[in-house]
Amino acid sequence: MIRIRNVHKKFGNDQILKGIDLTIKPGEVICIIGPSGSGKTTFLRCLNFLENADKGDIEIGDTHIRFDRAFSKGVREICLKTAMVFQGYELFQHRTALQNVMEGLIIPRKIPKSEAKEIAMKMLQKVGLSEKANRYPEQLSGGQQQRVGIARAIALNPDLLLFDEPTSALDPELVGEVLDTMKNLAEEGRTMIIVTHEMQFAHDVADRIVFMAEGVVVESGKPQEFFREPKEQATKDFLSKVAFGSV
Repeated sequence: MIRIRNVHKKFGNDQILKGIDLTIKPGEVICIIGPSGSGKTTFLRCLNFLENADKGDIEIGDTHIRFDRAFSKGVREICLKTAMVFQGYELFQHRTALQNVMEGLIIPRKIPKSEAKEIAMKMLQKVGLSEKANRYPEQLSGGQQQRVGIARAIALNPDLLLFDEPTSALDPELVGEVLDTMKNLAEEGRTMIIVTHEMQFAHDVADRIVFMAEGVVVESGKPQEFFREPKEQATKDFLSKVAFGSV
């Protein structure tokens, strides 16, 4: 079980997160939606300490730390249990696809290079890119680069996978290949938090939808109920402005 409680974050005088609570069961897929500026990305970045939350706590398995009293050992333990897929791929341009996936295995996890290479090849195969293992990022399409990013994340075998708008930087024709890869991960029973603007994908894949606005969780629920009968006016207003297929 993963428990996240009362997460607060300020940037200067701007209160971005105003007390976020979220409990996630093993194998559960949570899709977070909401308007731009609602704190979705900041929330994800706080969970794996790319940003330092001002208040709150996180518990993953037997590791529990408070954000305002986070020491290096506790932070490292949480970071080893999470992995993030970014909007902009964040690949090392001077390393091949294979080397990008190996990096997180060799350096923070101290896995021998030969074993890391074997794991990395399996992960590239899982995302349909084994034949691109020796290509550099500039030789790959945006969709392929994002799938390398996904392979890098799942190679770490984290307890929690975080996705921050993974298709937002892609051309429309490349979105489907990334979403299909993520659907496969959901079907494997991976525990995932996905910030997304892909409403049909969220409807089809999520176990629960969380709607955030102005730094708080406004509403959450199972996809069919959430999209068909939202309870809060802010949710209704947001959904009335987004277009999606047959939800």
